Amino acid sequence: MTIPIWVFAVVAGILFSALMAIKTGREERHLENDSIEREGEIYMKRLEQEKERRNEQQDVGI
Repeated sequence: MTIPIWVFAVVAGILFSALMAIKTGREERHLENDSIEREGEIYMKRLEQEKERRNEQQDVGI
């Protein structure tokens, strides 16, 4: 019993598709983590600026 060549082509296509899905998922996860990290840094800068502004207002008020 021989297996037709198109069966090998279909299996190869499925494997290739799975590998590309895994690769794309990893890349998207990495990009998302980078984006979250940048947003966190921006948030922390805003908090620090607000803290400095409040300290300046307290110093002026005294």
